[in-house]
Amino acid sequence: MQGRLEKIRAILKEQQLDAIITGKAVHRRYLSGFTGSAGLAIVSQDRAVLVTDFRYVEQAQAQAPHFTVIDHQRDEKGAVRALLQEMGVKRLAFEKQAVSYAVYQDWQAHFTGIELVPTEGIIERLRICKDETELAAIREAVRIADEAFRHILSYLKPGVREQEIALELEYFMRRSGAEAAAFDIIVASGARGALPHGRASEKKIEAGDMVTLDFGAIYQGYVSDLTRTVAVGEPAPQLQEIYEIVRRAQAHAVAKIRSGMTGREADALAREIIAAAGYAAEFGHSTGHGLGLEVHEGPSLAASSSTVLEPGMVVTVEPGIYVSGLGGVRIEDDVLVTDSGCEILSKSTKELLILPV
Repeated sequence: MQGRLEKIRAILKEQQLDAIITGKAVHRRYLSGFTGSAGLAIVSQDRAVLVTDFRYVEQAQAQAPHFTVIDHQRDEKGAVRALLQEMGVKRLAFEKQAVSYAVYQDWQAHFTGIELVPTEGIIERLRICKDETELAAIREAVRIADEAFRHILSYLKPGVREQEIALELEYFMRRSGAEAAAFDIIVASGARGALPHGRASEKKIEAGDMVTLDFGAIYQGYVSDLTRTVAVGEPAPQLQEIYEIVRRAQAHAVAKIRSGMTGREADALAREIIAAAGYAAEFGHSTGHGLGLEVHEGPSLAASSSTVLEPGMVVTVEPGIYVSGLGGVRIEDDVLVTDSGCEILSKSTKELLILPV
C-alpha cells in the first residue's frame, strides 16, 4: 500500500493538487486495504486518512495500517471539513465519474475555501498494472473458476435447468474459497446461446444443446472471468463449425497479444479471423477487458481502444459468435500481459467437449 500512496502523491504533485478524496469502494480498498462499505479516503503529500463511522473503526485500523482512521461521529461532512482545514488543503481532487451532482453540491456548500477539482482516471491508471500481491489473488480466483468448470461438467444433462447449473457453480466456488461469484452467472443453452449475456433461466437443457457457461470467482477482492461452451449430446453441424472458428480466433489472439500493442490491435487479432469466416456481424462485442478489483476495468481490447498494453495488465480474451435462433459460442481466458507475450492464467480445456446424454 505504501508504494501505491507514493505513486498517487507523485500524480498529485504533478497536477498541483493538494489532496484527493474518494469514496468509491474499490479505490478506497486499493489505496488503503480497507474493505468496509462506508468511508472516505483522503490522501495528501504527508497524510493518508480514512474517515468512517463507529461500525468500521476497528476494522479500518486493522486493515489500513498506513492510514489514520477518524470516526466522524455521525457528522461526516463536518469531520472532513475540519480535517481538510487542518491539512491546509486548497485544491481537492475528486473523481467526477464517481461523485453524484448532489454530493458535489453538498461538498461545495460545506468545504468552504477549498477548490473542488474534477479528475478522471487518476486511480484507474494506477490499478491498470497489477503488482505481485494482486496477481496472486487473481491467480487463485482463476484457479477456483477452473476447478468449478471441471466440477460442473457432470451436472450438464438434459432436463437440468440453467438456474440449477448456476447455483451449483456458485456453491462450489464459495465452498472452494471464493468470497462470492464475481457476477451474475451466465448459463445459456440452445437458442439462448445467441444471447451474449444470457443469465441463467428456468430453461431446461436439451439433447444437442450447446451450453455457454460464463462465471468467475472473487478471491481477496480480485476477480476471475471464465467462459467455456460445451455440447450436451451431438450439436448441429453449423454449431460445431462456429465452435472451431471461435476456438481458432481465441487461440490466435492469446498467442499474439503482447506489450506495446494497442487494445485496437489486440481486438483485431480475433475479429479478423471471425470476419474472414463470414460471421463479422455475429461478433458484436469487444474481444476483451481488464480484470482486477472489478470485472470490467481497463484496458479494453476493443476497436475503439488506443490504450497500449503493458506488462502486468490482466485482460480477458473472449471472442464469440451468436446466431439468432440457433445458438452461440464464446471461449474466454484470463491472461497476463508480459514482456514477451502473455501468460494464459486459465487452464480449462478449449477443445469441444461433447458430453454424453
